[in-house]
Amino acid sequence: MTSAALSRPRDNRRIAGVCAGLAERWGMKAGTVRLLFVLSCLLPGPQFLVYLALWAIVPSR
Repeated sequence: MTSAALSRPRDNRRIAGVCAGLAERWGMKAGTVRLLFVLSCLLPGPQFLVYLALWAIVPSR
């Protein structure tokens, strides 16, 4: 079994493409991952900082 590398796509981006890249990697719809991220922001935690870190770390295609 091979795993695809995580990358941010140039298409289907809303802000930085992080959610779209995660959706492709996990085999989900981008809208679902975006919704889960927004809902997770209602909980306490470093979600926004993790998003910014992924934006900086994950390469763009």
